Amino acid sequence: MSLIHYRKENSIAWITLHRPEKFNAFVREMALELQLRLDEAAQDDQIRCVVLTGAGKAFCAGQDLAEAIDPEGPQLTRIVEEHYNPIIIKIRQMEKPIIAAVNGVSAGAGANIALACDIVVAASSASFIQAFSKIGLIPDSGGTFVLPRLVGFARATALMMLGEKISASEAFHMGMIYKVVEDSELSQHVEDLAKKLAAYPTYALGLTKRALNNSMVQNLEEQLNTEGILQTLAGNSHDYKEGVHAFLEKRIPEFKGF
Repeated sequence: MSLIHYRKENSIAWITLHRPEKFNAFVREMALELQLRLDEAAQDDQIRCVVLTGAGKAFCAGQDLAEAIDPEGPQLTRIVEEHYNPIIIKIRQMEKPIIAAVNGVSAGAGANIALACDIVVAASSASFIQAFSKIGLIPDSGGTFVLPRLVGFARATALMMLGEKISASEAFHMGMIYKVVEDSELSQHVEDLAKKLAAYPTYALGLTKRALNNSMVQNLEEQLNTEGILQTLAGNSHDYKEGVHAFLEKRIPEFKGF
């Protein structure tokens, strides 16, 4: 049985981590399949938004430790370099909006994969744990890069060193995630949000994501130059022309994503 469930509906790709009996903890097969599904969504012109979520009670409990300590298994170096690093890069480089629908616990690599997505919506019962210190490891999956930029250096350091469980409400109030909704409302809320994004000028959203990625490593002058280049690309798009005409004609725009 596939460890990643993938479905397309209304220009939206729904990617579900599917090892519910193991709280969707990653093994090699699952990590590699997720990479393939992210590539599929990125390359499909019909897909305009992606939702990443988990089956059952958890979003993702991180790495399956039984695999990590198996002498015949991939070992930590390969797990980081071949499993998680490519997943994070594919999420950040996909020029389509990606929503993480965090339906339960997100720990370790699972938490950092969620935080690498563009918009994170969590169920009220969900939680986030930088669990690495509890087993003598450092945060991976981009955690040391992303988390300080979300919550600040001091708070990120404490969360990573102490490995404290953070509720969805706490994560929201410290700026870690976008929104918290009731558990019963998560699926519908995320679906509505995904439909909204899919109807937006997704070419411009992709360029916005590229600009945000660059802002993490560039100085102000470099970033202003990047904004100029990307704004020119956006200004030459069908969606820009459609958006302006729709505004002037006082009608709802019909964006095409190019």
